[in-house]
Parts: sequence; structure tokens; C-alpha cells
Amino acid sequence: MKILVINAGSSSIKYQLFEMPAEKVLAKGLLEKIGEETSKLTHTSDTKEHKIEKRAADHAAGMKLILDALVDPTVGVIKDISEINAVGHRVVHGGEEFTDSCIINEHVIGSIERFADLAPLHNPPNLTGIKAAQTALPGVPQAACFDTAFHTSLPQTAFIYALPYEIYEKYRVRKYGFHGTSHKYVAQRGAVLLGKRTDKANLITCHLGNGCSMAAVKEGKSVDTSMGLTPLEGLVMGTRTGDFDPAILFYLSDKGYSVNDLNKMCNKASGLLGISGVSNDMRNLRAQADAGNKRAQLAIDIFCYRIKRYIGAYTAVVGRLDAIVFTGGIGENAPDVRFQSCGGLEQIGVDIDAELNKNTIRKEGTISTADSRVKVFVIPTNEELAIAQDTFVLTK
Repeated sequence: MKILVINAGSSSIKYQLFEMPAEKVLAKGLLEKIGEETSKLTHTSDTKEHKIEKRAADHAAGMKLILDALVDPTVGVIKDISEINAVGHRVVHGGEEFTDSCIINEHVIGSIERFADLAPLHNPPNLTGIKAAQTALPGVPQAACFDTAFHTSLPQTAFIYALPYEIYEKYRVRKYGFHGTSHKYVAQRGAVLLGKRTDKANLITCHLGNGCSMAAVKEGKSVDTSMGLTPLEGLVMGTRTGDFDPAILFYLSDKGYSVNDLNKMCNKASGLLGISGVSNDMRNLRAQADAGNKRAQLAIDIFCYRIKRYIGAYTAVVGRLDAIVFTGGIGENAPDVRFQSCGGLEQIGVDIDAELNKNTIRKEGTISTADSRVKVFVIPTNEELAIAQDTFVLTK
């Protein structure tokens, strides 16, 4: 069974074609600059990369360009688009309604539209991608896989903010959490590495990239997560503040900052970039810190301190902690961040093996010592595979 996985952005479409249930990637690619004079498709099949430059005026044209590449006699991997049995879509926000992936119908489309005000930068292009795929592949079942779904198991004590309760009732202002597809995937994989059933494993999952979030996973279910109503809450990120005193915004407003100024500052000019003043990229910050840049080192230190603080809090939440999992671009590729974030946690049973940690980059592995009561894993995330797995279950 061939399943096409789609992740549509405002001017891009990422895709992978899977053979299921073998979980084999037949082809993958990225279409960029949709709507511009020249769009760019990078298409990979048989480990060979092909670049195609051709204008895609909109997502519908972009979908046709992708499907043409998949059936191309030279770079394609299928003879006809009729070989595609199902399509799985990443959708960022499913509100409180969607607790799992589901088959897309008119009701689901209406709900995705309704939740657009909670994810205005993501849900509209996700929906555009769905409609483009429906037009290009009529009659082919399509599934929506929601980033928020894994976190719908949060108890009210974790998701309700201490605001007047009517704010929640009227506007559904609450903690939703994000990166759920990633957290679910690495939590399930972490349980396998522990030799436990998913519903018997307690883990803390750390998705660290330009956007960062953590989740407390108790008996296979998310019971708390660091991101909130929006992806701004929680850990220090590439350009986002993470947790801070919200009264700072009132203070700065009195100093003349507009709502737009504050929004841009908190989301685009803060985090690692804001502290260091030089970069939102952890690799650049490490190079700068090694060269003596004290603010770059401070940014790294604050980043790791916040992770450590959440590990401590989430250990209390899950009770018996079995493992900590690192994933995402930083989580998979920055041994120094992992080591610093887990340093001094021997009292909760965490003991990092420095050599294993240093040598585990861009691959799955255990980085804790043999005697560590709490295991520490690096597990590369695979959100596309997780979407393919859910779509396969829904459509087989």
C-alpha cells in the first residue's frame, strides 16, 4: 500500500511516499517558493537528488508538480498516480475535538477552518494542502494527523490556566501543546528500547530544534507539555522567549511598545537570538562561545537550565521515571546540550556516559551509563513515518 504524506506550509509542500506496512520511503521532496516567479522542487528517489525549477502558482499547481515527479519516467517511483492508495496530512491544530488522527470529511475540514484562529500561520496552509490533494487525487482516502492530538490526554489540572474560568469557556484559552506527533513517536520508540509496553512506560521527551518542547509521558499518555495555547510558552527556543513574566508586556507597553512590536519581539527576536545577539542556531552559538563570546555561552546556559528545570518538574509529574528522550535538530546533534541539561541529575537516577553521548549524533542510541537507573536515549524523530503509520491504520 502506497501512502503519500503531505506537510503543506504557506509557500511550501514537504512530501514523502511510503510503501506500507514495510515503512519504506520510496521518494521524498520539498517544493518551495509556491506563488513566486520560479518555484523549486527538490525530489529524492533511490538516494539520488533531482532539482526541478518551474513555477507553481498555487498549492494545486504545486501538487501537480509533485505528482508529475513521482510518475516521471526518469526520476519517478510509480507508473501512475492511481498507485497512491491514501494521503496523510500534517495538521497543526485540532483543538479539543480531535484526540487522534482521522479520515478527512467535510466536518473535519470545517473544524480545521474553525481552529485556524488558534494556529493562523499553520492551519490555513495545512487546509490548502488538503484541498489541493483532494482535487489532484479524487476518491483517494485522506487522513488528518494533528500535532495537538497526543496532548488531548492532559488533565484539566495541567491544561487550565489560572485566568477567570469564563475565558476558557468563551474562547477555549488553555494549554494545547504542539509537536505531538514527534513526542508520540519517540515515546513509543523509547518504550521499545526499554523493553516495555507503551502503556507501562514513563518518559520525558525533549523535542529540541528551532522550536522546542517537552512532554511528560505517563503510561504512554501525555500528561503535561511545555508549549501552551501557542508555541511561545515553555523552553527557550531559537527566537521565542519561552516562559517569562507576562507583566513584562504591560511594562513595555507603557514604554511605547505596540502589540505588534511585542508579538514580533517575543516570537521572532527573543530566545537564543535575543540573548546572544548573534544567532538562533545552536551550532553558531557553540562556535561563538568557544571563541569567547560570553553572551553566546549565556544563551546556551539558559537554554540548558530551562530543560533541566522541566526535567525536574516532569519527574515529579510522572512519579517513576524510566527514561529521558532527546530528539529534534538540537536534541539529535548537540551532545554538549544533552550533557549540560542532564548534569547534576544523579539524585533522580540520571547518569550520562560522556563517550556514548559524544558519539551519538544523528542516530538512535543510549547515552546513559549501564548503571543509570533512568535511561537516556537519542531517538531521531520521524513525524512523516508516524503520519504514514496512522494513515495506514485508518485506510487499510
